[in-house]
Amino acid sequence: MQKLFVICRFFSIVIFFFLPTKNTQAQIVDYKKEGIVRILPKEIDSVLNNPGIGFMTFQRFNGDSLNNGLSWTEGEPIAYQGEVQGLKNKDYPNTSIAYFRLYWRFLEPRQGKFNWVLIDEALKTAHQRGQTLLLRIAPYGEGADKGNDVPDWYRTMVGKKNEWFVDSAGWRVDPEDARYAEYFGNMITKLAQRYDGHPDLEAVDLSIVGFWGEGRGTVELSKATRENLVDAYTDNFRQTPLITLLTDRKTQQYTLSKRSVGWRIDCLGDLGGFDDNWSHMYDYYPQGIVGFGMQDAWKKAPISLEVCWVMQKWKDEGWDIDYIIDQSLKWHLSSFNAKSSAIPSVWWPHVNRWLNKMGYRYVLKKMTYPKEVALGQKLSFTSWWENKGVAPLYKKQFALAIRLKNTAEEIRRLTDADLTSWLPGDNLYDDGIFIPYDLKTGTYDLEIGIVDRNTGEAKVRLAIAGRTTDGWYPMGKIEVIAAESSRTHY
Repeated sequence: MQKLFVICRFFSIVIFFFLPTKNTQAQIVDYKKEGIVRILPKEIDSVLNNPGIGFMTFQRFNGDSLNNGLSWTEGEPIAYQGEVQGLKNKDYPNTSIAYFRLYWRFLEPRQGKFNWVLIDEALKTAHQRGQTLLLRIAPYGEGADKGNDVPDWYRTMVGKKNEWFVDSAGWRVDPEDARYAEYFGNMITKLAQRYDGHPDLEAVDLSIVGFWGEGRGTVELSKATRENLVDAYTDNFRQTPLITLLTDRKTQQYTLSKRSVGWRIDCLGDLGGFDDNWSHMYDYYPQGIVGFGMQDAWKKAPISLEVCWVMQKWKDEGWDIDYIIDQSLKWHLSSFNAKSSAIPSVWWPHVNRWLNKMGYRYVLKKMTYPKEVALGQKLSFTSWWENKGVAPLYKKQFALAIRLKNTAEEIRRLTDADLTSWLPGDNLYDDGIFIPYDLKTGTYDLEIGIVDRNTGEAKVRLAIAGRTTDGWYPMGKIEVIAAESSRTHY
């Protein structure tokens, strides 16, 4: 009986050592390998508002009032709503992206004279509201309204004979007139020269023809016209990501031959709103993604989708929200423009499920590191991550960082982890950072974070518990010892 008691006592001690502590990051020390700290963070299921992913505002910013009913605005300069009480959006998710769509006529009201303040103000406001700006300069809109037309100076130049190509492909002017590629292309070139690489510019739509710049009619373009218009973007936007409209194989393949680009569609959710026997979701998008060779574009550049009408229209039509969501996730979307129109209240559980899969969602599953490290030596660590989203993080200026911190000292070191390659599923990253000789010895908190390389600010929320107020995640304690006291443990 005493022997049985000893055995039970032994196993109770072993089990105790391997139970998670009450700390939110669930620190576990692996006593089988003396001197190594083994961390199994606690996963959370919260919706994370992270850079470059999720819903976006449209012609508006965080904190602004939404569009009413089934209506929205686009193409014209933003009507700013003034001061806001807070950045939380009522009846709409919090967002990290503001989408601005502007007609050419407003950006270049006089030939060669650009109203950059329209974009400067949008970038500034987005930054103030905790967002980046996704931009499209559309050549024109639909309808006979003069406000939807090309710039007045260009209309005067080409004349009315080029107006409203109804029987062609939704063109307001003839893009095969050489002046179109010359002048529209020049505007895009100037745009890139001013804004390429701007830290608050999320991405730019590669818009060349068609109502609202959606690309209708690109299939009819000549090779020279297509390439001249595409080149205006790909030759000049070298840092800011580009997103091409899903239009035709020739345009998509030529664009991909110049650089990695994402793609977008502007009528997600249509299950028969135009024709009982045809819909975008069944009869165009799946065929276009495969037929145009865009299945793998998401691995290198973002997929951004836009609601057809607004989500209330989906509900009014009785369309299957879960089918629409699942199709978009299969296509690896990172961001979604719901046009700043209220989410039907009963659909919030569906939307939250969507947000928890859209883009990237990083869970640190396990991390190990030594209990102590000597000055001037390398602090080696191992880490296992799972991306539970459907896309990677595309921002090259973001880095995985390690921070050692106590009440007196703090050091931060960037790793060389390529976060843009962390596709959905498991990702392993093992590395180390060197401890400077002039760091004071003592006990430090070891923390991790995904930071902006330029500012050092922690930017990405992880799907684990324990986040500090400044965006880092504690992984436990480490002892920094003098160099002469070094002992090899790891």
